[in-house]
Amino acid sequence: MARLEAALLVANGALSTRKLTSTSMLADAKEALMLIDQLNFAYDQSRSAFRIERVAAGYQMLTRPKFAPWLDRLHQRQTRIKLSSPAMETLAIVAYRQPITRADIEAVRGVSSTEMLKQLMERNLVRITGEDDSLGRPYLYGTTRHFLEHFGLRNTSDLPMTEQLRPPSRSTEDEVEASDDEACEDTNYEVETINEAA
Repeated sequence: MARLEAALLVANGALSTRKLTSTSMLADAKEALMLIDQLNFAYDQSRSAFRIERVAAGYQMLTRPKFAPWLDRLHQRQTRIKLSSPAMETLAIVAYRQPITRADIEAVRGVSSTEMLKQLMERNLVRITGEDDSLGRPYLYGTTRHFLEHFGLRNTSDLPMTEQLRPPSRSTEDEVEASDDEACEDTNYEVETINEAA
């Protein structure tokens, strides 16, 4: 249990049960889940400032929401993670409508979104997920695993009002999933190629 707790404490992001099992030298994923439950029970009993939550494709040790304002001031996180209103609007459209083309994003926003997409890709919140079958084969955009981790979501179905805002033609199978052994996508190439799509 201590090995699993230590692994979660020093991890930069969410760890899958498979990664936790190998890192903590556990028998299997079932044991990892059992230990996570035991740790969370202990944290709840002691009114600890943190607990282990399921995020994206794995588990992550997070502070409780009530400490967020204090931690924001302590680490000056607001200036680092704050998104402008146009960037947040673009991110919301991508999150709810993915996979989506730039033209479709602009049809919803009513303005050019090239710069906003570039900024979101630089922050590793949005990535190119493929090409559309339509004329010119424009790029399709979707959210990243980092997006899920950043907003504390298991998948995009956890977004508020998903049923009302997701188009009926979109399936929840379009969720962003990534293997824990796989590194985050190289956004440098994608940021460069966004100009070609414009």
